[in-house]
Amino acid sequence: MASTGGAEVLVASNRGPVSYEVRSDDAGGGALHAKRGGGGLVSGLSAIGPDANAVWVCAALSDGDREAVRRAEGGRLPVTDTGGQQVRMLDIDAGVFSDAYNGIANSVLWFVHHMLYQTPLEPVFDAEFRRQWGAYEAYNRAFAEALAKEAAEGAAVVIQDYHLALAPRMLRRLRPDLRIGHFSHTPWAPPDYFRLLPDDIAAELLGGILGADHAAFLTRRWADAFVDCCHAVLGPGIPAADPSSGGTRIGVHGLGADADFLRKRSHEPDVEERMRALREEIGEGRKTIVRVDRTELSKNIVRGLLAYRQLLDDHPEWRERVVHVAFAYPSRQDLAVYRDYTAEVQRVADDINSVYGTAGWTPVVLHVKDDFARSLAAYRLADVALVNPIRDGMNLVAKEIPVVSDEGCVLVLSREAGAFEELGEDAVVVNPYDIGGTADALARALALPEGERAERCKRLAAAATALPPAAWFLEQLGALGG
Repeated sequence: MASTGGAEVLVASNRGPVSYEVRSDDAGGGALHAKRGGGGLVSGLSAIGPDANAVWVCAALSDGDREAVRRAEGGRLPVTDTGGQQVRMLDIDAGVFSDAYNGIANSVLWFVHHMLYQTPLEPVFDAEFRRQWGAYEAYNRAFAEALAKEAAEGAAVVIQDYHLALAPRMLRRLRPDLRIGHFSHTPWAPPDYFRLLPDDIAAELLGGILGADHAAFLTRRWADAFVDCCHAVLGPGIPAADPSSGGTRIGVHGLGADADFLRKRSHEPDVEERMRALREEIGEGRKTIVRVDRTELSKNIVRGLLAYRQLLDDHPEWRERVVHVAFAYPSRQDLAVYRDYTAEVQRVADDINSVYGTAGWTPVVLHVKDDFARSLAAYRLADVALVNPIRDGMNLVAKEIPVVSDEGCVLVLSREAGAFEELGEDAVVVNPYDIGGTADALARALALPEGERAERCKRLAAAATALPPAAWFLEQLGALGG
């Protein structure tokens, strides 16, 4: 496929840097309102500068996005909406997108890599799964074709995450001249769990990523698991031990926190305002255990609440002296299992408050409406940060809180978070399934002397910012010779 574009650097991801909403205006028409996002890719593309001739290819996620694509010439969004970035948004059929995104990416691949299945009942790989898999292939093909069209000869293409596991090989077949990378933001399942997938599907997923010149992961543990799966499913020697022989190179790039942005943003007036409100909810002189998560099944919020309840049982001296500030922002509410989980988080928090609360003390301050400024306010107030995922590719919250904390916080960290690889030495480490062990860890963290707490937090912040988003992205380009 010949290129009709000319971008030298391309990024592909499910979600782009901007989203749209259609709002009725005074004339009764539909006005499009753009909302720009942040994150590592936005920072990364900014780092390469406006002269780099870069294009971001993403999918339309909503009716507002699809309307924006229809109004845009060739799917290229107005640079006034994107912060100056060249963005091509793909209007993939809504049914195909739903089957690929909800049916396969989030209900199969996410569950496999986070090892979340209740295996006596699930997964069930039946005719409906095969139909949805066809949509996942079509979704990946749409990205591959768009990238092939947009890329200049020999361009560098960095494809992101499990949504687009098939795209590298598809793109390689269309444009063998390109330098292709794939980055996985999730954990990678070990072979015994990965092989829950049908054999042909497991082989397609691995082969798709092996279409890249460079396949990268957040930690060495996930990279090694990918290689182990390749050996188990595809055979020994795949990927090739010697990359010069044409095999896929395996890399590790541990995405860090953006310290400059976080420290500046966390001292803006809206954050100060929310700090005052939180202090009022917490009460004078009390310690805080803070968690900030989306209600994804992997985040382990319910067990975190149960561990806090165990703390109040085992250490009654902390009653009325500590508050658990828990932000559990709804995620994937179009899936019933996520709605049920969100409801269980609310139920357990309400139960703790009803059993232990007093007229002047609310043990759990739970907020479920997403508010970034309020999250930063909680980061600054944290005495203890609880990050206890069942399994997590990295977990940036574990890296962000030590960077922002005003007085220095203690990090209680799951050994199953990718961040454990970098932060474990200065954290209080827990088995995420062990309620009693987590309660004991919270008690130790609350009692840690102020000087030791500050020193640990300083070291955590240094480790957390070792590879900030711009450098993380540039490392991926560098691995492609860009």
